Amino acid sequence: QVQLVESGGGLVQAGGSLRLSCAASGNIFTINRMGWYRQAPGKQRELVALISHGGSTNYADSVKGRFTISRDNAKNTVYLQMNSLKQEDTAVYYCNADGSALGVAGSLRDFRSWGQGTQVTVSS
Repeated sequence: QVQLVESGGGLVQAGGSLRLSCAASGNIFTINRMGWYRQAPGKQRELVALISHGGSTNYADSVKGRFTISRDNAKNTVYLQMNSLKQEDTAVYYCNADGSALGVAGSLRDFRSWGQGTQVTVSS
């Protein structure tokens, strides 16, 4: 079982910045991709940014140039630096990770885990 715990959400004025963190723990063998998704009220969950183990990144068009995803593989942690925040960035932000976990007798099994979500609210 691999658990993800997010932190760093909160209330910020438009134009401000926030930094989200997500730490993975458990019987982790390796983490491939880590990413951030968000879900606004009444809308579907959408991809914000992804980062591979090697550091390759992908961003939603709506956040390019404003958000930066990074990771610390030694700490199994992914970050999302959010600058120039807009009201439309208001949502619950979820961390996601996939990879391999150690199972019984040293076996490996694939996992894909989600965090519990952290609220980001951008006021005018």
